[in-house]
Parts: sequence; C-alpha cells; structure tokens
Amino acid sequence: MLRRFASCATALALVLVAVPAASQTPMDDPLDARDAKRVERMEKVVRELRSIVFQLRDTGRPVVVQPADTEARMAELSQRISDLEQSLTRVNGSLETTTHELDQARRANTGLEAQVKALSDRLTALEQQAAAAPAAAEPSQAEAAPAAPRASASEAFTAARQLMLAGDYDAAQGAFADYVQAYPDTPRTPEARYWWGKTLTVRGDHAQAATAYIGAVRGWPQTSWAPDATVELARSLVALKKTPEACQALSELSKRYPKAPASVTNRAAATRTQAKCS
Repeated sequence: MLRRFASCATALALVLVAVPAASQTPMDDPLDARDAKRVERMEKVVRELRSIVFQLRDTGRPVVVQPADTEARMAELSQRISDLEQSLTRVNGSLETTTHELDQARRANTGLEAQVKALSDRLTALEQQAAAAPAAAEPSQAEAAPAAPRASASEAFTAARQLMLAGDYDAAQGAFADYVQAYPDTPRTPEARYWWGKTLTVRGDHAQAATAYIGAVRGWPQTSWAPDATVELARSLVALKKTPEACQALSELSKRYPKAPASVTNRAAATRTQAKCS
C-alpha cells in the first residue's frame, strides 16, 4: 500500500513540477498587478505541495500540513501584542499621574493644617493682647470716677445693647467692654464681645475689633449672630493686611455655618474677593 501511495505521489510531484515551468512560459500580453499576485500565490501553493509530496516519498512518514495563512496569523498576533503593550503603557501613565496627584493632595493637606494652627496661635495672641489693654486702663478709669453700685449681668447687657440701638456707639463700646471685663464667663459674654467688636469696627479700631470677634466665635457657637461675627472677623483681618488668616476664617464659615443667611454669605463672598482667597 505504501509503495502504491509513493508511486502516486511521485506522479503527482512530476505533474506539479511541470506547473511552475509552464507558468514561466512567456506570454504575449503582460499581466496586470492583480493577475501577477494571483500567479505568485499559486506558485507558492505549488511549492508547498511539492515539498509535501517529496517529504512523503523520501521519509514515508505522515506529513503535517501547515496552514497557508500562518504568516498572516503571526502578523495578527504581533499586532495584538503591540496593542497590549500600548495599553499597558497608557495604564502605567495614568497610575503615575494619579500617584502624583495624591502626593500633591497630601502636601496641600499638610500645609492647610499648618495654616490652621498658625491662625489659631495668632488669634490667641491677639486675644491676650486685647485682654491686657483694658486691664491696664482700668486703674485710671477707677480713679477718675467714683465707684457705683454694680448692676446684674442681665441689666448691664441690656443697658449696653440699648445704647447701641440708640446709635451711641461710643457709650455702647464702653458698656460692652465693661461687661466683658466684669462678667468674663457668663452665657452672654461671647455675644457681648460680638457687639463690642461691632462698635470697634464703626470706630475703625480693627485690631481691637478682631480680638473681640475672636473671643465671640471661640468654640464656634451655634447662635444667630455667630456667622456674622465670623465675617466681621475676616473683614477686620483684611483691614489689618492679614489676608491668609482672613481666608482661613472665611473657609471655616462655610464649614461651621452652612445655613448662614444670604446677607452674611454675600458679604463673605465680597470679602473673599477682596482678600483674593484661592
């Protein structure tokens, strides 16, 4: 059986060998590009068939026929590998960008914490300076006026508030300053500091006003006047050319008092623009 198959294979090989020779016979008319490519493919198939036939005849072993489109498949696999490499490159680039942004966010957060601490320290120092000023002036005031019966905290606060409503800011300033000095720890002392700061703002004493507002908003009380006191503090700091501290106070406003009235938030926005807050 093997001999018969070999004989047939030999005959087929002879026929196939004759095909390329015939294909090389000169023709009267030149082939166009499409026919030339077709002939080239046919010659390639013939060469593969010759190789198969001779391999079978010479070795007698089964022949493994490779697909004719091996090169095309290899090219396709190569293209896919190239696409995967490009995708990996893009992913690596995105990861590097994300890592860089995270590092910047961490550094910005660290810087913000340092600014908050610095603001708190400066506000504490201003409050201490303000507390020292009325204490120094108290002896001279005591010598100038005779001692008067001391009113209750409620009466003193009401009297000071009435002076302010009447437009007598000079007298109201003294009354609220006296209240803060006489009653430093009552529930209404922070509000008294707030109104005291208002009278100081009217007179243009921004340093003392800032100190009064700091005492008013210390602890961020949840009262109706606290958002306005925060804005007034920022305005006083802007007047003192302490814009970083003013911007910090304004940023705390939106966090501490998200439901502040529109009139307060509008003034805060104007102050933020004036301070050129980022």
